[in-house]
Amino acid sequence: MLDLKKQGKFPDNESFQWCHESMSAVASHSDRARSATIAIEVDSLVKIYKNATDPALNNFSLSVEGGSFFGLLGPNGAGKTTALSIITGLLAPDSGSVTILGLRLDRHLRQIQTKIGLVPQDLALYENLTATENLVFFGRLYGLAGRELQTEIDRCLEFTQLQEQRNRRVSTFSGGMKRRLNLSAGMLYQPDILFLDEPTVGIDAQSRQLIHERLTDLNRQGTTLIYTTHYMEEAQELCSHVGIIDDGRIIQQGRTMDLTRQQGFNNLNDLFFSITGKKLRDV
Repeated sequence: MLDLKKQGKFPDNESFQWCHESMSAVASHSDRARSATIAIEVDSLVKIYKNATDPALNNFSLSVEGGSFFGLLGPNGAGKTTALSIITGLLAPDSGSVTILGLRLDRHLRQIQTKIGLVPQDLALYENLTATENLVFFGRLYGLAGRELQTEIDRCLEFTQLQEQRNRRVSTFSGGMKRRLNLSAGMLYQPDILFLDEPTVGIDAQSRQLIHERLTDLNRQGTTLIYTTHYMEEAQELCSHVGIIDDGRIIQQGRTMDLTRQQGFNNLNDLFFSITGKKLRDV
């Protein structure tokens, strides 16, 4: 196993404080709970940032079935990233509650953190490290070590088709390769629920297609996926369920096909614009 400290490559912990906070308690997954009917229950979340004129979340409520591929959709500034940050325990709400796999987030944060993974929108990678060294670092944060860690690294690199690039520095990777490695880091310890914040933004069609295929495989294996994206055709293809957020609250949620048909639309794109409008939301 690589010793990053001896090589002088161990990164500055402060730059990834979010990872320490959310992953430090991660342990074994012998008590996986995929059988829960409702994986995530969010009730009346409110979040107002300092000096903001409007709340980022305004009575935000959400229900996600276990084993579903759930798309959280909304225009820029609608509250998607704030919602994910609160649900994953990285940000405290001003009011409201979150229950994950039957556990209240405010009472069982550390236990919940052993069951969830996060693939953030901003790449959570160290450019001066190789792919393997990045996964060693994150794996150790998750509590993995030795043969178990190496096995998980091999599995994730194979899953994202990065085996042959494992010893290359991330600084030499294409955008698509970085996104795939970002995904590998989020699924290292096989979480019950995986949160993905725009995981395919700014990448080529081939990398996007591979990520789609791998996420579909992961979902079929029983992992609940929470997925944010601005690409409606992507959500239409991947997501069994969607929730449309605007102005900090959920406007519509349900099975993707049912929502479009009930509202009289042929596709998710038309439904989305009928709810959120076409006014630019540059933030």
